[in-house]
Amino acid sequence: MSNVTERGEADTSLRDRGYLPHWERRGATYFVTFRLADALPQSVLASYEAEREALLAKARPGGKTLTNEEQARLNRLFSMRIQRYLDSGAGACHLANPTIADIAAQALRYFRGSRYYLYAWCIMPNHVHAVLEPIDPYTLASILHSWKSFTANQAHRVLGLQGTFWQREYYDHLIQDERTLWRLIEYVAHNPIKANLRDWRWVEVSLLPISSL
Repeated sequence: MSNVTERGEADTSLRDRGYLPHWERRGATYFVTFRLADALPQSVLASYEAEREALLAKARPGGKTLTNEEQARLNRLFSMRIQRYLDSGAGACHLANPTIADIAAQALRYFRGSRYYLYAWCIMPNHVHAVLEPIDPYTLASILHSWKSFTANQAHRVLGLQGTFWQREYYDHLIQDERTLWRLIEYVAHNPIKANLRDWRWVEVSLLPISSL
């Protein structure tokens, strides 16, 4: 599903992959979060989704649909609830294993500068945050697929696991201005500290110039 945003940006499209819609724009910078398959139980996600739908219904008197900006604001509130739950350390937390965390870090760094500019990232015990700018013709979706496919295959081999390693859905936020960019870079850099992870080395911030803002 795609459409033109109300801001008149004809190169901005909206894709719906499940619980969260995804805004994409050529040359854009994103904040993205993806999580392990067991990090957010379906019962918890369903409860959050029900609450989100109730808020949507309350915000749409007379059957009017929300604007893209209003929808994005609600999604951000929804994602904050998810972020807090993830930081509580739910699930098996395979990324707390240094070997698996190193594999994930290798995947994040591997194509930086050729497929994307990677401005900040951190690997948490059950999820990953990154701030990045895809390099045309690579898309955010294709980059996420590459990261998740590589790390899942390697983690299954190391841990002797089978089945789904990453949750299919991911959260992304299209960054519109420099102030938001630096706020999210700061969030990524300090996330391990806020989660009381001592001597955590799987976090990195780059000072490369931002070309899309």
